[in-house]
Amino acid sequence: MKPREVIRIAWDAITKNAVRSILTMLGIIIGVAAVIIMIAISAGTEATITEQITSLGSNLVFVQGSFTRGGPGQMPAGGLTYDDASAIEQGINGVVSVVVEQYSSETVKAGDVTLESIEILGTTTGFPSVRDMEIADGRYFTDQENERKSKMVVLGSSVAEELFGESDPIGQYITVGTTKLAVIGVFAERGMVGNTDFDSRIYMPISVVFQKFTFNPFARFMGDSVRMIYVKVDPEVDLDSIITQISLLLVKRHDVTLDTADFTITTQQDIISTQESTTAAFRSLLAWVAGVSLIVGGIGIMNIMLVSVTERTREIGIRQSVGATPDDIRMQFLTEALLLSIFGGLIGMLVGIGGAYIFGAVSDMRTVVVPSSIFLAFGSAATVGVFFGYYPANKAAQLDPIEALRYE
Repeated sequence: MKPREVIRIAWDAITKNAVRSILTMLGIIIGVAAVIIMIAISAGTEATITEQITSLGSNLVFVQGSFTRGGPGQMPAGGLTYDDASAIEQGINGVVSVVVEQYSSETVKAGDVTLESIEILGTTTGFPSVRDMEIADGRYFTDQENERKSKMVVLGSSVAEELFGESDPIGQYITVGTTKLAVIGVFAERGMVGNTDFDSRIYMPISVVFQKFTFNPFARFMGDSVRMIYVKVDPEVDLDSIITQISLLLVKRHDVTLDTADFTITTQQDIISTQESTTAAFRSLLAWVAGVSLIVGGIGIMNIMLVSVTERTREIGIRQSVGATPDDIRMQFLTEALLLSIFGGLIGMLVGIGGAYIFGAVSDMRTVVVPSSIFLAFGSAATVGVFFGYYPANKAAQLDPIEALRYE
């Protein structure tokens, strides 16, 4: 029997029971759509996390301290200090900039406007370049102003608008806690990056934050402690060499060994690689869960095809009596199962792609449709159709022609 004739007969059988065929395809549709949507959610989450990491800046090395406490009556041991950041910037070639950040939260006042629990970020002069922030109005503070503990601030765009409205904030004063500071600049709008709203913070020299807004009883002996040092590296310099130099410098300064180092050094790629391995496992889990729907759909196809074989037993006998071979019968029913899975897969692709975009639009979770997931889902649907359709097709091919003709 010619392939075109086989497809025509299979199509006629499917359309003859259109409602039943649609209900049979429903399992495949749901399975394919679920695979595409689940992988899109996972890929969207991965893309969001990657963007958050890269939005911190480019060519960054993160030096994080492991702060430990001594026994009763002893000073804390370990951790990073502000002087460590200065040593890295001045002592290692290939370092473009070093940034240290210290956080606090204070009430901020300007005239009659009072804002409570505003995040204060004390940092250094390299902050705008390392964090890819732009000054929209005014300027940023200098190294000399940081060293002199000059009482000045740069405002995030939304804080500036809340405090001063339409008026120009440059040259005016705000009160942070009980400290009066001059406004020297306003950052351009940056928006939310992860859980951080860069526009709702105010920025000032880290020396002022150490002096006025944080208290460290051991600073006189150990220096001002910091949680993280951000090192921006020249892209033309070997990153591994810089990491080695930073490690050796800090080991010497802290009087420890590499095995007992009280700090860790990571890069953006390290963080992204760790995140990718985690999300890849999560994505595989979601794909397997969604794949169960495809198996259920395949079982539905096998069930309906078995029913179809029983209903059409006499038809099978007639076809055999006029010359149809077992292979012809097998191919006819296998083609019906394959067409059901293919059309179900095509509809599922459309539902999955549309559902992924709609889910991303109406929810807080980002979705990214992965082209490979479409081919994977569609290929799985076709495979399921062949796999679960073979048994009913083989059963039809093995019917005895005489018994089939006698079937009522």
